[in-house]
Amino acid sequence: MTATVRIDPSVQVAGIVHTPGDKSISHRALLLAALGDGTSTIEGLSRGEDVGRTATIIQQLGASLAEVGGTIEVSGGRERLGAASQALDCGNSGTTMRLVMGLTAGLSGTSTLMGDSSLSRRPMDRVAIPLTQMGARVEGQGDKLTPPLLVHGGSLHGIRYELPVPSAQVKSAILLAGLFADGATTVIENVATRPNTEEMLLLAGADLHITPEGSSSAITIRPSALRPHAWRVPGDPSQAAFFIVAGLLASKGAITVPGLYGDPTRTGFLTVLERMGGSITRGEGDDLEVEAKSSNLRGTEIHSSEIPSVDEVPILAVAAAAASGTTRFIDVGELRIKESDRFSGSLVLAQRLGATAFAEGDDLIIEGLGSASAFVEVELDAHGDHRMAMAAAIAGLVGGGATVSGFDSVATSFPGFVDVLDSLR
Repeated sequence: MTATVRIDPSVQVAGIVHTPGDKSISHRALLLAALGDGTSTIEGLSRGEDVGRTATIIQQLGASLAEVGGTIEVSGGRERLGAASQALDCGNSGTTMRLVMGLTAGLSGTSTLMGDSSLSRRPMDRVAIPLTQMGARVEGQGDKLTPPLLVHGGSLHGIRYELPVPSAQVKSAILLAGLFADGATTVIENVATRPNTEEMLLLAGADLHITPEGSSSAITIRPSALRPHAWRVPGDPSQAAFFIVAGLLASKGAITVPGLYGDPTRTGFLTVLERMGGSITRGEGDDLEVEAKSSNLRGTEIHSSEIPSVDEVPILAVAAAAASGTTRFIDVGELRIKESDRFSGSLVLAQRLGATAFAEGDDLIIEGLGSASAFVEVELDAHGDHRMAMAAAIAGLVGGGATVSGFDSVATSFPGFVDVLDSLR
């Protein structure tokens, strides 16, 4: 993968795309395998650099890992794990850092967590606050606790914690720490986020219960020893979103993406695209197949609660730029603290494609051009953000072409992205 990539336009885009294994599930499969008392297997693990960081870290903490015929085998157990003498390098992966904070909070000793220049600008106070309430001590840089971090772990006690903003990563860190805590730990969610952690903890034998509380839900975990499990990682819907939008915006053709993780918290972008007039056919269940055909899209209102992680906003911004009418993304300020400032990045990308785009507080408004064929050739610096790079590449493919710098970041989540793109021409 090179630092700058040129994407030529294509009138027709068609084919079948197999996305990498779901990143969220891949991270969690590795961590739960490390905690499981015995040998777990993982099929379909994402081979992106972000997941690779988690794989390296669980070995530094004491688990062992081997690959046998494409299947990953992890031998773990809580008795094997302990704070590492060397720094745990999370690279560009915020998921790695936040989840490992939860795990290392339960281990005796001090763990050092570091990241690249991008990750070192991202605040970790949202995770540190509940972990500190549980009895851990987290040191970082400044009031927002940016990395590098020191996590002083050990004796934890259970807490009841209401998430101030929706975050599957914060929830997961608390639940992982709760495995080691004295008493029950409860996380209150007012907006449902991806349920991977609690689903997988249950499969691994954790003492975990989910209870509705009005419009919210309470997830309670008690100290638990995990058992090994045979994990199968489905395809990543967030990665599929790029190609589904390509299928909708291309002048001719259709894209099919099989084998996706189908939980509703991860497929909200499909509902949004259907509401915009997208011709989408999808199956049901966890093993989801989606087909997207060339469509004329129209603007809509998109609330952040429809896509709780807001990961799909950059590519939805491309769809909005091609739609007729106005699209308003409501309450998406969370985009500002991702791998880059995706709020500004999405606004700039839409503008450079020729659309009118502006901000009103935490809302992003895009007045579309009516068709991707109206896109002008775009140049964009992705600022080391894989999702901004891939969104710009898709816009170039279905529009007037694109030159994207900072494209090497795509290797963190989707090695081979350009090769897949070229296969659809």
